[in-house]
Amino acid sequence: MEANVRFTHQALVEQSREGNRNAQYQLYGLYVDAMFNVAMRLLTIREDAEDIIQESFVEAFKKLDSFRFESTFGAWLKRIVINKSINHLKAKRLLLSSMENEEQLLDEEKEVEPNQFEIEKIRIGLTQLPEGYRQIITLYLIEGYDHVEIGEIMGITTSTSKSQYHRAKKKLIQIVKEL
Repeated sequence: MEANVRFTHQALVEQSREGNRNAQYQLYGLYVDAMFNVAMRLLTIREDAEDIIQESFVEAFKKLDSFRFESTFGAWLKRIVINKSINHLKAKRLLLSSMENEEQLLDEEKEVEPNQFEIEKIRIGLTQLPEGYRQIITLYLIEGYDHVEIGEIMGITTSTSKSQYHRAKKKLIQIVKEL
């Protein structure tokens, strides 16, 4: 008997739609840690991530009527968290400002295997990247979005997303080599 993952926690979602606070609390408990990690990767400031998580859950519970089980509840909530995180960064004017003018792709460079570097060095390197580069790397490599989706999320073109990803990857490699 194969279960459809889109309907994971369907009963809790349905009960939450009806205003059942206990079901909402259970959904919160199931997803808060994962969503916090998503927000932290984008925002890097704990207090900002905590605020975004709270706002995201409030919005999700208010808009549960629009959730149609076309994806998992977790994927739907993750999209809310990512959008709120990016909007937060835009409000703080930390988002890339001149990316639209830089559409020329860098030459493809030799792919570097992640196992060549220690994971801790990569983690430190990510924190040292400029905000926009870190966002592109996080959305592409960690969250698994493609460049079309990143473009939509960040309000940039697909080619800008690709070029910034290549620049970010090159910068991350440089930082890690210097550590």
